[in-house]
Amino acid sequence: MVAFGMLGRYFGRRFLTAVAIAFLTCVALIAVVDFFELTRRLGDRPDSSALQVGYLVMLRLPSFTEQMLPFATLIGAMSAFLALSRRLEFVVARASGISAWQFIGSAVAIALMIGVLATTVYNPVSASLKETADRIEAELLASRVLGAGATQEKAPGNIWVRQRSDNGQAIINAQTSSRKGLSLSGVRIFTFDAKGDFAERIEAKTAELETGAWRLTDVEVFSPTASPKKLGVYRISTSLTADQVRGNFTSADALSFWELPGAIELVRAAGVSAARYEIQYQLLLARPLLLATMVVIAAAVSLRVFRLGGVGKMVTIGVLSGFLLYVAGQLSEQLGQGGFLNPIVAGWLPIVCAAMIGCSVLLHQEDG
Repeated sequence: MVAFGMLGRYFGRRFLTAVAIAFLTCVALIAVVDFFELTRRLGDRPDSSALQVGYLVMLRLPSFTEQMLPFATLIGAMSAFLALSRRLEFVVARASGISAWQFIGSAVAIALMIGVLATTVYNPVSASLKETADRIEAELLASRVLGAGATQEKAPGNIWVRQRSDNGQAIINAQTSSRKGLSLSGVRIFTFDAKGDFAERIEAKTAELETGAWRLTDVEVFSPTASPKKLGVYRISTSLTADQVRGNFTSADALSFWELPGAIELVRAAGVSAARYEIQYQLLLARPLLLATMVVIAAAVSLRVFRLGGVGKMVTIGVLSGFLLYVAGQLSEQLGQGGFLNPIVAGWLPIVCAAMIGCSVLLHQEDG
């Protein structure tokens, strides 16, 4: 087969080199942006340093670049195919009776292998490093908030959950979470008595889940009927279990590909919706097909002979196609999390549709 012969290996090397350059370029850009962002957020801490910020950037980088891999594949494939077309190598291949399907076969095979490695190897590594980075960042941010004073207004976090206990209800707000949601930082809790009346507001540096209770540290309690008081340790009873906490406080991308099946079963057993974990699992399973689809889209817009013109327009269409696929994937994911789509459909539908459209366009170009 051409895809695995000498010509196929040559095209495959060109494709792999172009994807590697595009991916490393994305890595460099993301690292610079994230470094300045973390410097802005942590720069006012007297104990922070450029070395510490750089360490956090390196821990966070794999998680961010993992999301950029499909775009790096698309850009790398387009640049490789355009370079081969500009040098008339594709023209010579066509003249020798080789179709476009044959000489992009090696690129598709490499994209599938990259996708498998990204799902089974790169994703677990990035999830582990991101968990470490989140824990360090949570400690730094919690220390900064505490040092600024409990009376200073804090920006609202993006984690909210309601819990019930024997004493009434409580609404928990946290800025960040770590240890799969078992540790919270920048915590604010609003408690209500058995009648539903507001009881007190509690602010704490950290919260750790224990059996039947949250253990709060560096606490300040505000009550309508008493003066504010500061406590080193404070406990609030809870009926939440560790499995339920994972379902409420842990983001799906914080779990690796190998951890997701077990997490899905635990969350289901706890009576919490596991849709976001199921969709994330399906997206990781579909990643090899996604990267192969990017190669097909790149071939559909890049295999145009330069002397015919319109190359810039075709490249723009390719970039827009990748962006639209991303938007469609995000929309499908939101519909799946809302219960409007089955998780399997939400994870696979945009990719399968894009693959079919790309193959149809390439078939029309090659066979009319």
